[in-house]
Amino acid sequence: MDMGSGNIKIRPEEQEAYFGLLYPYIQDQEITDIDYNGKAVWLTDCTNIRRMSDVRLDTDFVDQFTKRISNAVSKPFHKMSPVLEAETETLRITIVHESVCGSRCFCIRKSLPLVRLTEESAVSTGYVTRRMLNFLRNCVRARMNLVFAGNPGVGKTECAKFFSRYIPAKDRVITIEDNPEWHYGKVNPDKDCIEMKINPSMDYTRAIKTCLRLNPTWMFLSEARSLEVRYLLEGLSTGVRGMTTLHTDDVRNIPDRIVNMAGAGSESERIRNDTYSFLDVGILLKRKEVRDASGFVCVRRMIDQICFFLREKGENQILMVADKGEELDFRMTEGLRQRFLEYGISDPFSEDGKERTDFSSESYYGKRSDFEGSETVPYRRLRSEMDNAEAERKDFVGHALERAEAERLAGEKAEFERAEAERLAGEKAEFERAEAERIAREKAEAERAERESEERERVEKEAQIQLYLTEVSRELGMAAEGGTCHGRRSYQNTRAGSDANC
Repeated sequence: MDMGSGNIKIRPEEQEAYFGLLYPYIQDQEITDIDYNGKAVWLTDCTNIRRMSDVRLDTDFVDQFTKRISNAVSKPFHKMSPVLEAETETLRITIVHESVCGSRCFCIRKSLPLVRLTEESAVSTGYVTRRMLNFLRNCVRARMNLVFAGNPGVGKTECAKFFSRYIPAKDRVITIEDNPEWHYGKVNPDKDCIEMKINPSMDYTRAIKTCLRLNPTWMFLSEARSLEVRYLLEGLSTGVRGMTTLHTDDVRNIPDRIVNMAGAGSESERIRNDTYSFLDVGILLKRKEVRDASGFVCVRRMIDQICFFLREKGENQILMVADKGEELDFRMTEGLRQRFLEYGISDPFSEDGKERTDFSSESYYGKRSDFEGSETVPYRRLRSEMDNAEAERKDFVGHALERAEAERLAGEKAEFERAEAERLAGEKAEFERAEAERIAREKAEAERAERESEERERVEKEAQIQLYLTEVSRELGMAAEGGTCHGRRSYQNTRAGSDANC
């Protein structure tokens, strides 16, 4: 349990005791929000349908639940501190005191380490059209910077999580969040990822600066709220690609929102220009009421707007690609066309990014209406010449990429072999040094033991000699007193333990 940051680690066997009657909803992966208004429990599922639960919470349970959360994060909860917040790896809990809202209420928002959206469900439910899905997927493949906007609860992070799956595994992704919502490492277990969490000693600004020192390919900022957008733009200006979310109700308001959040003042014009220079794609999520055949009305989430932010020839412009969920008739600029072509994408509206040969339908080079008035034969000849030039360019780029990739792999192999040789040599030298020290210690120990043994033998011999001399002296004294010698031990006999008569 992290007392400082409001994190709670609840063991699985403790969850039912923590959440009581709400435990089944905690376990249900289809439920995204559990809200209690002091009277009733309201549930929101992953299809954005909201309904009242038949569960009724009594005052004792609400009090006990609040105390458990308060004790777990070591934070007070009373009139002077009326908001209590805590989180687990998948839950964000907010409790508000009755002195503020009349009765105690709370919200439990779930953010599970999974992506509920699939390509099939997104298209079949009207979340996005197939062509716009292909388009946004190719924007990610072309490493464009994406901003997901919308009002609270429209699923901005969920949409970002869905499209982040198209990032290659070799691209390092660093996520920066205050509450765990991306779960990028768990959703993409085989991809290179570092997940940074905001805490009192690591704010967004410092986290973004630190992120740039960790060799990122992509930087994910959970939500742009304030001055950190300055450092986000600076990070994107270095070539790091990025995704983030922010609150607004129209993609055309995103530059103004960023300028306001940055508190730019006299630098507002520079911040605005940087926004158009370093942000590429704006995506607006909305809720839409849908009535089925029976007349039942439900709320669905959908991608409502898509746009490009462009700064070309010193001018800022917004190129709308889709509005109200429908694709617009627009012309791709040459700069955008080259951005896509750099990654081998000739038609961003197709699934594989390759241009179709059916020119009766919409294509990368614009809709058929773009070529109205052209004669059929010149049109086809121009298209054929463009196709041949594009094929030659792809062959040249492909060969260059293959050579570059081969050189990179050879360099990595050589560097690995050199590092491995150094490691083995270092381990060998360390082993030999340790072995030499061990042998020296064992030799010194043996010599010390031998010296101690010799010393003990010397001491014992001296003690025996002293004992013999004492015995001789005693017997000589007795002989002198009696005039006779009652017995005298020879040195040899004394050692042998026998007497000799004089």
